[in-house]
Amino acid sequence: MTKEISPHIFRAYDIRGVYGKDIDAMLFFKIGLSAGTYVKTNLQGNTMAVGNDIRQSSHVLVHAFISGVATTGVDVSYTETTSFGQTLFAGWKTNKDLIAFVTASHLPPEWNGIKFYFGDGVGLPEDELNQIRDNTLQQQWNVEDFAHVGSVTYIDAKEKYESFMKEKFHFLKKIRVAVDCGGASMTLSAPNIFKNLGLELVPVYCDPDPLFSQRPSDPKPKNLGTLTKIVKEKQCDFGVAFDGDGDRSVIVDNQGSILSADETGIIIGKHGLNGKKGVVIANVECSKTVSEQLTPLGFNVKKIQVGHTFLTLHAKKENALLGIESSGHLILPEYFLFDDALVIPLKIAEILDATDKSLSELRSEIPSYPTKKVEIPCDDATKFKVMKQLKKSFTQEYERTNTLDGIRIDFEEGWVLIRASNTSPIIRLTTEAETKELVDNFVKTFTEKTQNAINSIS
Repeated sequence: MTKEISPHIFRAYDIRGVYGKDIDAMLFFKIGLSAGTYVKTNLQGNTMAVGNDIRQSSHVLVHAFISGVATTGVDVSYTETTSFGQTLFAGWKTNKDLIAFVTASHLPPEWNGIKFYFGDGVGLPEDELNQIRDNTLQQQWNVEDFAHVGSVTYIDAKEKYESFMKEKFHFLKKIRVAVDCGGASMTLSAPNIFKNLGLELVPVYCDPDPLFSQRPSDPKPKNLGTLTKIVKEKQCDFGVAFDGDGDRSVIVDNQGSILSADETGIIIGKHGLNGKKGVVIANVECSKTVSEQLTPLGFNVKKIQVGHTFLTLHAKKENALLGIESSGHLILPEYFLFDDALVIPLKIAEILDATDKSLSELRSEIPSYPTKKVEIPCDDATKFKVMKQLKKSFTQEYERTNTLDGIRIDFEEGWVLIRASNTSPIIRLTTEAETKELVDNFVKTFTEKTQNAINSIS
């Protein structure tokens, strides 16, 4: 009897589930058939680069996936177990039609999944990913139609990737960096590259640990106590923590304070783009300091939807200089379009190499405003109906209302963002304002308005 596939594993930006419960090797073979079919029919192509993160289940899943892809006649270049950036770099440099990376990113070790990118590193948008989903759920592939089995070859993702970083980054000063890999995939690239670039490495959890037993794979502030302590004890110029696959990094300044993605992006915009002027993209959850700090310098800050896929799509569309995602994804298209977290600390080191100021001093130049996030319970069956009702009423009530992604209402003294979760029965409310009192007032007002809408529909 064929195991029923759970549709909920197909998310807006990737595929994720618990290994042995939601996903297994047979399912990944079918996803491979679907992905190969997609390459041949939608992209009119015949090549794919595939890699996987350090999780124990990744080895089983990636080989099942590759078997499915090859069955469709698509040729696979396998990068083996690498960091996210190494596989994306290899696929980009070898002009593959599609790139796939088996990972569950920042989730616990029992989870796994897969991400898809076009050959230029732009994330597969939801409507394209849904075609792979539909092929899988409906089993829309006929193996008998495939003329031949695709080849499977190994590709060294590490040597040319490291050479690229050596070509792009040079340092004159001795810069000491505490690097927290969390035992995850960045243990396979970051420590070696930092040392070979001449940076003084202070390793934190830099030995491979597929179970993430020493530090969770999500680099939230509560998980970075060891890193912040070591940065201060070892008098490091800064620290960096990576997530499970290596598409997000969190920067810690020389005083052990954790920077937000907005602050990191602003510092890069102000000091790391070599006087260039152009478009900076920032999602609707980003702080108003991004526009306040970068617009006067000649940058055109454009708001985009939340989600790292949109970050890559708009970076390409707008020919942007910088992309900032509030969750920690940042893009520097001068190097490539995908969100390889390694370039962010290297760019910070480059900035420090060129200034006499410390990172904490650069950060102190950026104002900080009170923020607050609230989760409002709302059934999956009604949350989008609630959002539709709120959009209608708020666009009539408030002049500066943006419905690009959820509902963002801007005021002179702050803003409010209301978004329905794609994966949970909640509506999220985020607000930022110039004082705590204003934040509390925004939260009270818009929580009540949202709850009233929920009550009217339930």
